[in-house]
Amino acid sequence: MASRGTQETTKLRQNLEEQLDRLMQQLTDLEECKADLDPEEYDETKNETLEQLKEFQENLNRMLQGNLSLVDELNAMQLAIQAAITDAFKTPEVIRLFARKQPGQLRTRLADISRDEKIGKLPKQLAEQQSVEILTALKKLGEPLTATEEAYLQQNSSGSLREFERVSGEIGSSEKVLAVAGSQVEKAKK
Repeated sequence: MASRGTQETTKLRQNLEEQLDRLMQQLTDLEECKADLDPEEYDETKNETLEQLKEFQENLNRMLQGNLSLVDELNAMQLAIQAAITDAFKTPEVIRLFARKQPGQLRTRLADISRDEKIGKLPKQLAEQQSVEILTALKKLGEPLTATEEAYLQQNSSGSLREFERVSGEIGSSEKVLAVAGSQVEKAKK
């Protein structure tokens, strides 16, 4: 009986990860099918998915208040969801790897982006955006960045990524995260 609650905690974490993966896959699929959808349909579907992410965020906040044994795992998911809602990260794959704390896969993806840009498979602007997102995610995961990576991040970071850095660095309360996320969702609706 000493492991009482451990299985439930594991199952809850697994269910949360699956739900987050499903929502991130929805965003990925939506981006891949953007050309096939009319702008109104695309915006409506994206807003619905972002609303689902916001609801998921609120549920995580309620769980964080009542179950401290999940704080570390849920905190990473909370930051990932905040990034999606605030539109700091535009690449669902990066959000997913960040939420799952997978710095090795983020580094691999960064190398792939660099390669794809050099061979002309990926436009420079998109490569820059994704590289900055990955470097920001690595930094938030506590991974050391080289001086070159730090300089690249400083030079190319967008306003929304800087806001994400500032807010997530100050994350003392979930109310602050929700306030910023809510304001970003409202801006996106206008």
